[in-house]
Amino acid sequence: MVSQSSSVGYTIMGKTADLTVVQKTTIDTLHKEGKTQKVIAEEAGCSQSSVSKHINREAKGRKRCGRKKCTSKRDNRTLERIVKQNRFKNVGEIHKEWTAAGVSASRTTTHRRMKDMGFSCRIPCVKPLLNNRQRQKRLTWAKDKKDWTAAEWSKVMFSDESKFCITFGNQGPRVWRKRGEAQNPRCLRSSVKFPQSVMVWGAMSSAGVGPLCFLRSKVNAAVYQEVLEHFMLPAADQLYGDADFIFQQDLAPAHSAKATSTWLKDHGIPVLKWPANSPDLNPIENLWGIVKRKMRYARPNNAEELKATIRATWALVTPEQCHRLIDSMPRRIAAVIQAKGAPTKY
Repeated sequence: MVSQSSSVGYTIMGKTADLTVVQKTTIDTLHKEGKTQKVIAEEAGCSQSSVSKHINREAKGRKRCGRKKCTSKRDNRTLERIVKQNRFKNVGEIHKEWTAAGVSASRTTTHRRMKDMGFSCRIPCVKPLLNNRQRQKRLTWAKDKKDWTAAEWSKVMFSDESKFCITFGNQGPRVWRKRGEAQNPRCLRSSVKFPQSVMVWGAMSSAGVGPLCFLRSKVNAAVYQEVLEHFMLPAADQLYGDADFIFQQDLAPAHSAKATSTWLKDHGIPVLKWPANSPDLNPIENLWGIVKRKMRYARPNNAEELKATIRATWALVTPEQCHRLIDSMPRRIAAVIQAKGAPTKY
């Protein structure tokens, strides 16, 4: 039997396939608005069962057409196991090992199955390797600082050295990982401290950044004290004026040398106790990352052009950016405690 809806003027039909484009659009719109199926049916001018069938079909999606896959679920499990055994293999190596296990598939199929599993080829995150003693010290330090507020952290002047390379393209081997696996220990690449092109020392606080120092030689205690004299002290005057501050530095040999400790004590500079191998706790590491990303498309031809680019990019850093980074310190502390001293995402 055919009936009419006076409000819409469409013929009510029993099958979902008989719905018009206008009716389907009306159903989708009203469904997104949270209307009941009864109300939708009245507005669209069709039966409630047609509304239900259409909504369920849209939710499930149409079945994929095409030929049957040439690999079984068991084959795919074998492939996933091969990838997880060594995340840094390339597709060719993975394909060779998979076919050696008795699977008949092309290299393209291998790559496609890996993508179906959720694996993507990405540049690995770099994290320092921490032993159990270092993790415990980080955890103890974090628990000691867990009640510090962002206002207290704003009194700390963070410092660090960083290397900048003329060539930005070579970022090392890539890693196969799924969404959410960026911090998986099997997907991380260990950092290396000493290969360098241009080394730069810098400092920051919640008020902004201080002047940069380009290091011409290997940093020993004597060189580092020159940096403190001619760059750290001016940075403190610029960022804090006459207000008190706490100086942060990592445990590099030049920083922790007895002569450097004496220099800092003689100049009345309080130093924040710092755990070893903890770049994730230092917000200036994130600031270096911001500067390097802004320089991503720069192509300096020599060291002097590289220095000029670094200076220009460093000058663009705003106090607001620094303030946000300093405000993240309580979250960093909480993350270290939650990770029981292990490296965190920061």
